[in-house]
Amino acid sequence: MPQTDDVDTPRGPARVDTDQPDGPPTALLVLGHGAGGDVDAPDLVALRTAAIGAGLVVARVTQPYRVAGRRAPAPAGHLDEAWTTVLAVLRRRHGGVPLLVGGRSSGARVACRTATAVGAAGVVALAFPLHPPGRPERTRAAELGTGLPTLVVNGDRDPFGVPEPGPQVRVVTRPGERHDLRGDPPGTAALVVDWLRARGWTRG
Repeated sequence: MPQTDDVDTPRGPARVDTDQPDGPPTALLVLGHGAGGDVDAPDLVALRTAAIGAGLVVARVTQPYRVAGRRAPAPAGHLDEAWTTVLAVLRRRHGGVPLLVGGRSSGARVACRTATAVGAAGVVALAFPLHPPGRPERTRAAELGTGLPTLVVNGDRDPFGVPEPGPQVRVVTRPGERHDLRGDPPGTAALVVDWLRARGWTRG
């Protein structure tokens, strides 16, 4: 069972669900949720399970607006401010191991925008929303340009689009999947853990 506690931020309390691996952790993976969703989304839960099995501490962060019961997302600046506050607390709790950040959809965008500022070593972006549906001209591709190793996992039927790979950005497209990545959550998690393992962030 995860340890759950609230962390005060300038935007209200955020909630953190933390799962520990057996034995000393190899890295800390912090995950954020989608705009109207929560940290119990199938892909986030599957990744949590797979990552703790591979030796990582996994913390899933619920943004203050969701803790307060609202579904409409807060402005980007508010999301980033709350997230970076929580990350500072988690770094103090779990020092001495690499910090990896990520999430799904809106949570992936927050992780990308703040990755350098929080001192992350890498980024995991599930269902990265490249653009609003039907509006490819409003691309958010620049947010993936963190300069850090980044894994993007998107469905090939995602109406929010699929990013292009870049020098530090690997993109894996899952056939038949849409934005919710509900078709095969364990398979998506296995792809992420393989990528983490290739970079030495897992046990064995």
